[in-house]
Amino acid sequence: MTRPFEGVKILDFTQVLAGPYASYQLALLGADVIKVERREGEDMRRTPLSREWAERGLAPGWQAINGNKRSLTLDLSKPEAIAIAKQLAAQADVVMENFRPGVMDKLGIGYAALSEINPRLIYCAISGFGQTGPERLGAGYDGKVQALSGIMSITGHPETGPTRAGFAVCDVLSGATAAFGVSSALFQRTHTGKGQLVDVSMLEATLAFLSGQVADYSVAGHRQQLSGNQAVSRRPTANLFKAGDGYLLLAVNSEKQYRALMTALGRADALEDSRFADWFARQENEPALRAIIEEALSRKEPREWEKLLEAAGAPCASIWKIEEVIDHPQIAARGAIQEIDTPYGQLRFAGSGFQLAHGGGRLDRMAPALGAHTDEVLASLGYDTKAIAELRAGEIV
Repeated sequence: MTRPFEGVKILDFTQVLAGPYASYQLALLGADVIKVERREGEDMRRTPLSREWAERGLAPGWQAINGNKRSLTLDLSKPEAIAIAKQLAAQADVVMENFRPGVMDKLGIGYAALSEINPRLIYCAISGFGQTGPERLGAGYDGKVQALSGIMSITGHPETGPTRAGFAVCDVLSGATAAFGVSSALFQRTHTGKGQLVDVSMLEATLAFLSGQVADYSVAGHRQQLSGNQAVSRRPTANLFKAGDGYLLLAVNSEKQYRALMTALGRADALEDSRFADWFARQENEPALRAIIEEALSRKEPREWEKLLEAAGAPCASIWKIEEVIDHPQIAARGAIQEIDTPYGQLRFAGSGFQLAHGGGRLDRMAPALGAHTDEVLASLGYDTKAIAELRAGEIV
């Protein structure tokens, strides 16, 4: 079945996380992504989580966002490599990069130069703060953007202070934003026939995902505080609670759900307690309500309560670890974790975050070894075996 971006050629200069995550989403959907790396490979290949995989140049986190791509090595400090990049850009639909603004221009392969060669080219530049503005040259690191964007000001508990999210949230949501931007530009090109610059700022992408919190202040003047595990609904029963020897996250946000919760906990009497007559009263008397709920939850383990309360109509979840959730029956039923055969045995990776009725995202092959497709790509440009050998001898590829 044909996938949405089959036939789309992407020349990918991105590295680390945000950019490769973006191009990976498009590769899953059929785009032919040529990943350009320096001759020694990008540092993410050797992330020190597993020595075994790092020595192979295939660190797990790097593999997770580089499947379905082809690998080409180029020393972009050399004119011959720049000439090759320009040849590829002339045939490409999309170029993606996440260097600081101006770096690609100095190399002679920025948007201005490449759009002269290929007016239909869509050029996606991902950076910390965008291509314009007083902070345009600032380094765009996930932790820095989490702190600057306001995410850390609302994440964590008052007694322990601001906390980073448990994963590189600004990197991946910026990558998702970039993939959406490229998709939008590709669709617009079907109307206009023109390429364009897609300018993705990690800070702006993060603010777009914080739209509710922005409006809370810009419309109502509400100043956000550290909210711990409290849901944005501000319901006292939409929070984390102790349960047995662990914890249970309750997502009880409606009156119907509240009544279901208290009944299932064996505390239907609390439904007649004037301290908890409505949501305002429950919020005012949150400590007392929490004590009642946690006393009841102490009688069973979180996974037991998860089944009981869900069946009763009170939404909740126990805390699942990554190694557990990838084998969750729901994940298995939908094939969300994709399995592929590799020279190292069968490996499993997360695929697209959505499913299409036909032609959806699919992981066909693992992330490539460094330079695995260099000869193949150069041959497609007309370089013969002797010419490729000379490029390799000159340390151009």
